[in-house]
Amino acid sequence: MAGPPAPPVTQQVGRARGCGRRPEQERLREAARCLVLDADGRSVPFQALYAEQKAIVLFVRNFLCYTCKEYVEDLAKVPKAFLQESNVRLIVIGQSSYHHIKSFCSLTGYTHEMYVDPQREIYKVLGMKRGEGNKVSVRSPHVKSNTLLGSIRSIWRAMTGPAFDFQGDPAQQGGALIIGPGNEVHFLHLDKNRLDHVPINTVLQLAGVKTVNFSNKPQIIDI
Repeated sequence: MAGPPAPPVTQQVGRARGCGRRPEQERLREAARCLVLDADGRSVPFQALYAEQKAIVLFVRNFLCYTCKEYVEDLAKVPKAFLQESNVRLIVIGQSSYHHIKSFCSLTGYTHEMYVDPQREIYKVLGMKRGEGNKVSVRSPHVKSNTLLGSIRSIWRAMTGPAFDFQGDPAQQGGALIIGPGNEVHFLHLDKNRLDHVPINTVLQLAGVKTVNFSNKPQIIDI
C-alpha cells in the first residue's frame, strides 16, 4: 500500500546521514569487478546488478542480527509493482555463505533479489565500517525489538540452526547504495552502527519509487 507523500529530500547526493562523499571512481571500478553469489551459489559480477537499470543496493550486517532481520522484513513489504513502475531493482547483499539466503528470505518474507559477498570484498572496497563506531542513540523506524530481546533472539537462532554460525562477521556494518544505470552513483550511506541504516522510504524516494505505509494502522483518506 502506498504511504502518504514523503517530505521532499533536500540533501545533496553524497551528503545524507553517515555519507561523506561519493565513492572514488577507482574504488567503484574495483567493486564492480567483485563477484557476489546467488541463492544457488552462482557467481554474478557486482556490476551486472546495476549495468542496465537503477538499483537500490542495501548491504546488511550478518543474517542473525535482529536489526537486519527486522529491516529486511519491512523491505519485503515494498510491492514489486512499485519497483517495476520506476524500473528500479531492489537488492539486498549479505556477507554470509550463500546457503543461508533461502532460509533468511523464508524467515523474513523477502521476495526481491538477494546475494552474498562472503569475503566482504565489496564492503571493504566501499569503506563500510566494522564495529559500533558511534554510540549515539539512533531510533530506527524499522526495528521493533529492544537490544536485550533482539540479542537473545539472535543468539537463540544461532544455537538452534543447523550449525552454530553467526552468518557473517558480527562486527561488520552495512550501508545503502543507489547506483545505475552504469556507474552513476546517486546516493551512498555507510552505517555507523546497527541502527544507523537509512529509512526505507528515504531510499525509495531518492530512487524515484513510491513510498510505502509501514504502519499497521489503516489509512484515512479524505474525499
